[in-house]
Amino acid sequence: MAFGVSRQELQEWKKRVLRGEIALLTHYWYDERFPDNRTITKVGCIDLDRLADWCRTHGLDPKYIHRREQFPHFDLIGPRQRVILEQLGRQDTVEKFRL
Repeated sequence: MAFGVSRQELQEWKKRVLRGEIALLTHYWYDERFPDNRTITKVGCIDLDRLADWCRTHGLDPKYIHRREQFPHFDLIGPRQRVILEQLGRQDTVEKFRL
């Protein structure tokens, strides 16, 4: 389940994904499989090659891309989430979600 994201933020993420951009959406999240993680960042792009290249550039394995029909994405969780957000200059997101 997702919390802490507005409808407008979600719609903007979807638009960017469908335009073939690398789009990030961070929100609060709970999954019992990952009890120590309270946030997730979805890195989406309709262009699977571009998304796979983005993953490799950041030391991530593209085989974990969720190949959803309209909104393929890679889930960033745990310590790598903060590191990558900081590398991308997304300090605002790090602070907002207290990562």
